[in-house]
Amino acid sequence: MINVKDKKEKADRRHRRVRAKVSGTSQRPRLYIFCSNKHIYAQLIDDQAGKTIFVAKDSEVKTKLTGKRAIAFEVGKLIAQKAIKNNIKKVVFDRGTRLYHGKVKALAEGARNGGLEF
Repeated sequence: MINVKDKKEKADRRHRRVRAKVSGTSQRPRLYIFCSNKHIYAQLIDDQAGKTIFVAKDSEVKTKLTGKRAIAFEVGKLIAQKAIKNNIKKVVFDRGTRLYHGKVKALAEGARNGGLEF
């Protein structure tokens, strides 16, 4: 049987390994995705200054969509709109410990569709 503590430690090690390679600047911030069981959030982070530039979350989406992937796609488009308004076109993608499929992939495709490059 898998121990929950071991699973959390493995995820923490994987996250530290990813974060050692991925860093954002003011010209090219880090697009970080956080998914809870109910909600999805996207942040643009400037790691050099240690500040979050923008946040987009599913509660900001104005359309009446059903399905977590469709909502994640709209959150990606929303974070892209906020970034493009402030002349940010390129970002570094940070998915954390999550695999690139489902909600994470939908958010990334929404951000690309909105005009971000990564």
